[in-house]
Amino acid sequence: MVPLVRIPIDKNWSFRQADDPKSQYLPVSQFPTNVHLDLLHHGLIPDPFIGKNELVVQWIGEERWAYRTTFAGQKVPEGAKAVLAFDGLDTFATVMLNGTTVLESNNMFLPYRVDVTETLRQEGENELVITFDSAYLRGWKLVERYPEHKWGCWNGDNSRLAVRKAQYHWGWDWGPTLLTCGPWRPVHLEIYHARLSDVNIESEVDKSLSSATIKVTASIEGSNTGPVRVAISLDGQQVANNTVTAEGGSASTTFNLNSPALWYPHRYGEQPLYTVTTTLLSPDDSTTPIDTVSKRIGLRRAELIQRPVQGQPGTSFFFEINNIPIFCGGSDWIPADNFIPRISRQRYYDWLRLAAEGNQVMIRVWGGGIYEEQAFYDAADELGLLIWQDFMFGCGNYPAWPELLESIRLEAEANVKRLRHHPSIVIWAGNNEDYQFAESVNLTYNYEDKDPENWLKTDFPARYIYEKLLPDVCAALIPNVYYHPGSPWGAGRDTHDPTVGDIHQWNVWHGTQEKWQNFDKLAGRFVSEFGMQAFPSVRTIDAYLPKGKDDPDRYPQSETVDFHNKAEGHERRIALYLVENLRYGPDPLEGFVYATQLMQAECLASAYRLWKREWKGPGREYCAGALVWQLNDCWPVTSWSVVDYYLRPKMAWYTIKREMAPVSVGMTRRVHKHPEDRYTRVRVDVRTEIEVWGSNLTLEELKVDCVLKAWDVVTGDETYSAVVAEDLTLPANQSTEIAAMEVPVRKKGVNEEGKTVVAAYLVSKADGKQLARYVNWPEPLKYVHLQRPRELVASLTKGLDAVEVSAEVPVKGVALESEDEGVWFEDNLVDIVPGEVVRIGVKGAKEGTKVGARYLGM
Repeated sequence: MVPLVRIPIDKNWSFRQADDPKSQYLPVSQFPTNVHLDLLHHGLIPDPFIGKNELVVQWIGEERWAYRTTFAGQKVPEGAKAVLAFDGLDTFATVMLNGTTVLESNNMFLPYRVDVTETLRQEGENELVITFDSAYLRGWKLVERYPEHKWGCWNGDNSRLAVRKAQYHWGWDWGPTLLTCGPWRPVHLEIYHARLSDVNIESEVDKSLSSATIKVTASIEGSNTGPVRVAISLDGQQVANNTVTAEGGSASTTFNLNSPALWYPHRYGEQPLYTVTTTLLSPDDSTTPIDTVSKRIGLRRAELIQRPVQGQPGTSFFFEINNIPIFCGGSDWIPADNFIPRISRQRYYDWLRLAAEGNQVMIRVWGGGIYEEQAFYDAADELGLLIWQDFMFGCGNYPAWPELLESIRLEAEANVKRLRHHPSIVIWAGNNEDYQFAESVNLTYNYEDKDPENWLKTDFPARYIYEKLLPDVCAALIPNVYYHPGSPWGAGRDTHDPTVGDIHQWNVWHGTQEKWQNFDKLAGRFVSEFGMQAFPSVRTIDAYLPKGKDDPDRYPQSETVDFHNKAEGHERRIALYLVENLRYGPDPLEGFVYATQLMQAECLASAYRLWKREWKGPGREYCAGALVWQLNDCWPVTSWSVVDYYLRPKMAWYTIKREMAPVSVGMTRRVHKHPEDRYTRVRVDVRTEIEVWGSNLTLEELKVDCVLKAWDVVTGDETYSAVVAEDLTLPANQSTEIAAMEVPVRKKGVNEEGKTVVAAYLVSKADGKQLARYVNWPEPLKYVHLQRPRELVASLTKGLDAVEVSAEVPVKGVALESEDEGVWFEDNLVDIVPGEVVRIGVKGAKEGTKVGARYLGM
């Protein structure tokens, strides 16, 4: 028996338009690839991300495309087989080897394996041709074939619901319509007598955390196989190994580890990763490996806790990792490019490193994209990010004919098996907003009916997918990971019910278009979507304008700039939230971009701050998660992202980083009106109060003093300074109320509160260091008589490792800027008060680096 040979089929690929007799095969730009990348490489289409070129390339999605390669013949030993393994074909593909059709695929998310032993030439050249149909046109034909289904969706069109392909390719309210095709993941030729077809690693950590079991089950394809050796190592040192006999196509062994090295979310502990190496040995010589599979795993105990909460209706919804309740501040993730094959491993790491450095703990992989690349989850494992993983269904009423259900089952099994070893994945959810869509169009949903066969007969047959098919797959393959039927989902209740499950809170921006200052009234047990738009960096806008800085459309309301915002009604909604809160103007572009980023930053910081306040400790986990829509972009665009396509953070990234710091202080203002009687409109006692709380997400209680200071925004005079809480205990891993008092004004008068800025500081009793800081302003900011400082100092230190910022009057939203793209500010959009120097770390500054500053009211 010879060892398995795995040969990459990644050379000599070329492509052409299949139905155009004049079209010649041209070399591909890379491999794996897709048709847009290859056309772009040869200059046959303009860059779809520039200007309005998206419109020019729409024809591509309605054509058929052929990919061809040749590879050398391979000897197939007697009794062995040859298999072509396709990790991903996008989407309707006919595969021919040496003129014989060997595969017809219809699911982008499904890997395919084809036995080509009889078709493969062992000598000479082999020709492989893959022809891709239009997924768009095939989708519409399927829609017409099933007219009895009640088709409907948000974003894109109904044809996407019939096709197992990344749904965002049809366009979304943040992304372009670019219907790709091609061999988007690797292709290999495998020759073997036997192989490891699957290695399942089940780990369980005891409640005491003092021991763990690791069960490794190897599934084997082939007969007359030898034993299986399993070795476990940590940091290059072997900690366990065993060799077992294979029986009936599988081999299994269990290891017990005492005092295991446990995997934690970042900030809560380390992220040790064990390597499990499984080797199939030759039956002829037990020292000869036939096939080897290595996977890295993390040992952790992960639970989702749903139990009654004290003093409020409903149940909690929080994650506990190694017995530690985690407040899951984080964000939602969409694919990082419309052309997935060009996302490098390094780019995945750069994206997720930004999330971790921004104090985010959880990333939700949204259900309209893809089951991500291994590099994405590897990065999450290494960085200690928790992953909420959706199955790939989003914003629609999906059909459920038998062949489609079978394809979905295979898709789910394949991707769960592919990803189940990653410790970062702590939940799988059935879909994104499909239950909300069903509610919006009154589809049939009787939660009390528990017969899955009945669900298939209703106008909401996809319930069968989310409550039968997918949970069955998860129960069989990942029984220790929680399955959630959808996001949002609340055990059959209205998906907007804030007391159970998770919610998507879109009544800021969408819906009732609430003020963001009211986020405390819009909380839920776990808010897995919410957001506010902002323009990207000016550099990013200049990159997509055809003429860059000289483009005549370089202004906020231009046709090209509007084209790079796909949200319906974005003009009205951005204008609404700007005009309610800020004084702003559309010119220059730089000033308008700053205004939208300040707006987004204030909005999102308000949500994190107010919802984290509701993380009040055991039994009072009233809000346990805030995942902003969204972390990233798939192209250069104005959207809800907090980091733009080129990995340039918007100002909201910094405010989220501050709000999700291990220790923070929060403050809000409330106006209380008490009329003397129920009739009077005149004799009304009006009190404007501030409420102050501290949030300690560390695992140790802290002793602090809380200091409040206040200034007159016009004169810059300090009007108040006091320790409002001395020797205060902030219990570990919760928020604590500190003080409630009237806004400290120097004298009573008309709207003195409206010109008073208040800052709160938490100071450590142990060493006197400042642990947290927050500056609270009268709102709306458009009413505040902001003063221009005589001198706003923002100077680089001699060591070029920090910028020190100060001013003689309160200054709102100081945004540091540098013309040098390589300069990185560790904090930004800071509020400045008199008598204080704010020091901000800097990386990448050199001699001659200039730092500028922009602020509200300049």
